[in-house]
Amino acid sequence: MTTSGTAEAAGKIVIDGSTTVGPIAKAFAGYFTKTTGVQVVVSESGSGNGAKSLINKTCDIATMSREMKDKEIAAAKAKGVNPVEHIIALDGLSIVVHPSNRVNALSKAQIRGIYMGKYTNWNQVGGPNAAIVIIQRESNSGTADSFKELVMGKDNPISKRAETQSSNGSIKSRVASTPAAVSYIGMGFVDSSVKAVLVDGVDADVRTVKNGTYPIHRPLFMYTNGQPTGAVKQFIDLAKTEEGKRLISESGFVNIH
Repeated sequence: MTTSGTAEAAGKIVIDGSTTVGPIAKAFAGYFTKTTGVQVVVSESGSGNGAKSLINKTCDIATMSREMKDKEIAAAKAKGVNPVEHIIALDGLSIVVHPSNRVNALSKAQIRGIYMGKYTNWNQVGGPNAAIVIIQRESNSGTADSFKELVMGKDNPISKRAETQSSNGSIKSRVASTPAAVSYIGMGFVDSSVKAVLVDGVDADVRTVKNGTYPIHRPLFMYTNGQPTGAVKQFIDLAKTEEGKRLISESGFVNIH
């Protein structure tokens, strides 16, 4: 499956990568199969694994919630793979707490302090007297990389006390069932089971993510080996169509086109 041509011949597109981009990829897949008859298989093993799949030529499209790293691009080129980036949507990284937590807003500096272990009790940031349970994503997660880059900065390590979860979905269930927890998830995953706090006084919504005023915003990517053609190109171009934009909005993310 080195090019879109072979995938098309097999009547199938294989996608692997980000759990954040997963809802968009799955929504696109359902619509695309219905309208074109081409089968689309979507796996969500994390952005890092999506990059590996593209490098190893085991997928046609790698979905990623961060940019490909220089070392991944070098590894791809060494295998004769030419990663081409397509931004398909925008996301606000929501900072979520349990709905019963009276904290409704945190500054980026407070969030950084919590994750560094500088603040260990909610009462230090205007909340209840309860030890903060910090939850992060695993190391191959693009969302974890985005959080480190946009919130922590280079020289501020995350506390060893942080617990690790493997997807946006598992983080959401953990926060929903843990009154003292805090974590971060793509805005499309926020529902009434968790509470998204304001960051630096700004709510993550379509307008603030699009105009960049929400401080933790990022693009979402699909990567192909070379410029896509045929069915793969048609699939990625969905993001520019009215139907594709509707699917992105319904998934809770923000259109870029």
